[in-house]
This record gives sequence, C-alpha cells and structure tokens, in this order.
Amino acid sequence: MNSVQRSILFSAADRYGSLGLFIVATAVLARLLSPAEFGVYAVVNAITAVIGASFQEFGGGNYLIQKRDLSAADVGSAFTITLGISVAIALLLFVLAGPLSDLFAQEKLKRGIEVSALNFLLAPISGTISALLRRDMKFGTLAICNFTAGAAVALVSIGLAIADFSYMAPVWGGLAGNVILTLALIVGHRDFGVLRPSLVDYREVVGFGLYSSGVSVINVFYNLAPQLFLARILDFVSVGLYSRAINLTQVFDKLVTQVLNPVVMPAIVARRNAGEDLKAVYLEAIELLSGAHWPFLIFVALMARPMIAIWLGPTWLEIAPLVRLLCIANMALFAACLSYPMLVAVGSVRDALISSLISLPPSLLVILGASFFSVQAVAASALLTLPFQAAVAIYFIGRHLRFGLKDLVRALMKSTLVTAATAFGVAGCAALTEAGMLTSLAGLVSAMCVASICWWLGLLLVGHPLLHQLHRAAAGLIRVAPKLRPSRSAL
Repeated sequence: MNSVQRSILFSAADRYGSLGLFIVATAVLARLLSPAEFGVYAVVNAITAVIGASFQEFGGGNYLIQKRDLSAADVGSAFTITLGISVAIALLLFVLAGPLSDLFAQEKLKRGIEVSALNFLLAPISGTISALLRRDMKFGTLAICNFTAGAAVALVSIGLAIADFSYMAPVWGGLAGNVILTLALIVGHRDFGVLRPSLVDYREVVGFGLYSSGVSVINVFYNLAPQLFLARILDFVSVGLYSRAINLTQVFDKLVTQVLNPVVMPAIVARRNAGEDLKAVYLEAIELLSGAHWPFLIFVALMARPMIAIWLGPTWLEIAPLVRLLCIANMALFAACLSYPMLVAVGSVRDALISSLISLPPSLLVILGASFFSVQAVAASALLTLPFQAAVAIYFIGRHLRFGLKDLVRALMKSTLVTAATAFGVAGCAALTEAGMLTSLAGLVSAMCVASICWWLGLLLVGHPLLHQLHRAAAGLIRVAPKLRPSRSAL
C-alpha cells in the first residue's frame, strides 16, 4: 500500500470508530432528550461554531499542511496567532452569552454558550498538533486520539443525560472530549517545541488566513444558518427536527467524506508537487466519489422511515420528508470535499473565497425566506441552493484546470447508471416496507442486501473505475492483515 492508501485506511479506522460511537450515542440521546432540548443544544453549537470559524483559520491547519517548506518559525507563528485569537473568541463568547440568549428569547442558551467557550482554550494545541500529524500522514496516531476523545464524548453525554442534565449533557460531553483529545495528542506527538510562541512569520500566516478564514466562516455560517433562522423565526422544536434530519442525511459524509477529508489536502498537494496533471486527478476523483455518494443518498432517501424508526425511535418519524428532500439536494455536492483543496493546490485560495461569496449569500436569502413558512420549506430550499453552489465551485475549478461541461458529463455518466440500478432495487424494498408487508428492520436489512447487489452489478456492467479501486483496497488489506497480527513469540 502506498502512503495515501495507508493514510486512508487509518483515517477510515478513525472515522468509522467515531461513527460507531456517534450512532450509539445519538440513538440513546434521541430517547433521553426531546426535540426542543436537542434544538437548544443545536443552537448553542451553531453560535459557537460560527463565531469560532470567523477567526480560527488565520493560523489554522490548512496553512501548515499546504506550506511547501515548513520551518519551526512557521509552526510557532501559526500556533501563537491561533492561541491569541482563540482566547479572544472565548472571552467574546462569555460577553455575548447573555445578549445572544436574549436575542433568541431562550435563557438556557447563556449557560450552554459559556461552557462551550472553554473549548476554544484547547483548540490551539489540538489544532496545531493535528495539522502536523496530517501533514506527515500519521493518521494512525490521529485515529487513536480521536477515538479516545469520541468515547469520552459519548460516555459523558449519555451519563449526564441520564442524570437529567437535559440540553447541557452533550455540551459538557463535547468539552470533556476536547480535554481528552488535547491530552492524547500531546502524549502522541511528544514534541513540545511546536507549541513554542513565535511571531517571526506572522505576515505570511495572516496573509493566507485572511482568505482561508473568509472561506471558513461563510461556509460554516451557511451550514448552520437554517438552525439559527428556525430558532429565531419559528421555534426550537423545528431546530431539533431539522438538525436530526441533517444528521441522517450526512451519514455518507461520516462514512466516506470525513474519511477522505484529512487526506485530500496533503494528497493533492503531494501530487501537485510531483508534477501530476490536476485536471486528470480531479475528474478521476469526482468519478469515484459520485459512484459511491449518489447510490448511498438514494438509499437513505428511499429507506428514510425505517432508518429513523430503528435509529432514533418513533418520536422522530416526522423528519422523514425532510431527510428525503435533503438527500436529493445533497447529490449536487458530490465534489464538495475537493473544491477547497484543489483551489489551494493551484495557488488560488482567493478564488475559493470568491466562489463562496458568489454562491452562499443568495442561498442564505432563499433559506431565510423559507424559514418564515416551515421547516419543510427550509429543507425544500436546498433543492435550489445546493446545485447552485456546486455549479459555481465547479466553474472556478474548471477555469483553472481547463475542463468543460462535456468532460464533467463524461466523468459522471457511469455513476449515473450505477445510481439508477441501485435505486431500482431499493425502491421495491421500500414499497414493501411502506405497505406493511415487511417490518422496519426486515425492510432495512433486505434493502441493504439488494442495494449492495445492484450497486456491485452496476459497477461491474458499466466498468466503473471505483470497482478497480475497491479491488486494490481489498488486496492491500489482505497484504497488511498478517503484519497487524501479533507474532507467536509475542504471545
């Protein structure tokens, strides 16, 4: 296995371990917290994430990863700037906690925001070390640290929810997880020199950060805006319902995209440095991603009700229409995880910001208008906003890499046929489940089996390159497995 494949393997172990914890914790918390309680937590999370994204990327991980020749002064400058900004953010959140709770007419927000603000005091340490581990492709160490932190989040959140801490249970759980993550990273990296303060190269760090933080804040605000709009205009029950629908829609992101995200930036930068054709790299990548992304979203859209009934319980069944709308809309984002890394790789982080400024403000206006009607209208608005955002991002990338609509259609044709084959098989199981001929569990298991068979046959019949990559990955795992087993002498 080459370094990228090995990194993806470790990243997959990291994300799938975290996903398992997330699924269990979400299933338990969904039965312990009401939609309104979860809505309060979602708004606390949204507020802190938006304010944090406004500043943290000034010295964030992307600068450390994309830097060609990284010196101790670069690392020290990035850490120092991040530290100063993070402390300022924590203080700002403490000051704004009261006014923000008044703005949303929800007194409970104040305590949640104050506790969440403490996370920013840990972010400079964990963020700097994580970025350096990603740059060096040390995803095995990252996997252990992240899984340990995820276990802490799940255990503390569930324990406090049982103890009737209400919406504060996941807030305290998140803080406990960040403390454990920071300690684990310090132990795993063992180089305290990277945390030495310095401002030698502050100009370059801030220069990159101006564009990078701009991209970050506008994208984070856009992703969390529906929760904020719904909380301000409708109610916290709507926030809870929409947030749970988003959680289910983003299962693919947790299964695949978040596995690739830590690897994508360093891998693309490495291939750029090796002189490879980035146009071919991009078109190959979107063909592989769409071949997995589209069939998965179609599966979730068709089997939304049984998945919700089993995972979250009957209390949350009314989010099924929201999940279907969001799944169809999210099919437009098949290449989203490549957009920012690709523009950075071609030396145009500025275009990443420009494309966000073109596509996201109009999208926010559409969501704001929809929030005056209902949570269903907000979900339906994604059918307009997400394809528009994808088109703008692909246009900017295509301008740099010199590919057109024909190249894009050619790269996506096989994935379209594979998706149609998968949908055909799953639709039958969905119809039987809706008619009551299969229970939710039997229908879901049957649909998973049928979907797997139809997807595999589709890949085989059209000769999709994803099939070759899966074979290579399986062969790599077979070769690596003996090395992971303890020797007889060690037993």
